[in-house]
Amino acid sequence: MQKFVRIERVGQTFVTPRGSFVALRDIDLTVAQGEFVSLIGHSGCGKSTLLNLVAGLARPTEGVLLCAEREITGPGPDRAVVFQNHSLLPWLSCFQNVHLAVQRVFGAREGKAQLAERTHAALALVGLSHASEKLPGEISGGMKQRVGIARALAIEPQVLLMDEPFGALDALTRAHLQDELLKIVAATRSTTIMVTHDVDEAVLLSDRIVMLTNGPAATIGQVLAVPLPRPRDRVALASHPDYLACRAAVVDFLHRRHGNPAQARAAAPREAAEVMEAADA
Repeated sequence: MQKFVRIERVGQTFVTPRGSFVALRDIDLTVAQGEFVSLIGHSGCGKSTLLNLVAGLARPTEGVLLCAEREITGPGPDRAVVFQNHSLLPWLSCFQNVHLAVQRVFGAREGKAQLAERTHAALALVGLSHASEKLPGEISGGMKQRVGIARALAIEPQVLLMDEPFGALDALTRAHLQDELLKIVAATRSTTIMVTHDVDEAVLLSDRIVMLTNGPAATIGQVLAVPLPRPRDRVALASHPDYLACRAAVVDFLHRRHGNPAQARAAAPREAAEVMEAADA
């Protein structure tokens, strides 16, 4: 598959009252078109910082990031972000929240009927056609996240970026949305990069899992290919030897070889630790 997202020798340094703090160093990673990659590691290792760099929400202090062979210099409609907080406007309906993004990207070249059609199609993709006229305060947390996913997909991004999108949900809702995401990614063939703390989520969803070392100066410690066939079924995979082997490999990396992030954070200045926590929140 074509190398679609390229991260080359990327580093990120924050300036704190006590001097420079190196958050990320020597990040080299390529993501193929249509691939699902998860970033996993302990809190403060810079997973969200790296995702923000791909989104163009921040600029690296070293190295370069490219999407479809074009340098990433800022946010753009070719990359859509789904945050842990759904970030919906509470005074707009589900339809209006999605339509706002559609209008911003396609409004200059499409008519009202086409924009509405795009919006309805995105809501249908996440199973929310019945709730299109409801306000965010009238639907559940899981439904709000689905609206956020619909809003991201509605602009037809080349890359879907997800920052712990299910982290604030209960276990049953989380499992349901993971299954829905499997179907959505299969239908859209989106190139997806997701930040997660959940080992089982990473193995279930991913083609590859990128494991980051503890900060400060975090880098890629290991990249694990997940050799599970698609489509995937969580019940069928529960006892699959490849699933269990991948899960064991990630747990081994996180909790045995890089299992005490407190030691690394204790060695850093208090302000620098706070910067890392904020960046990785």
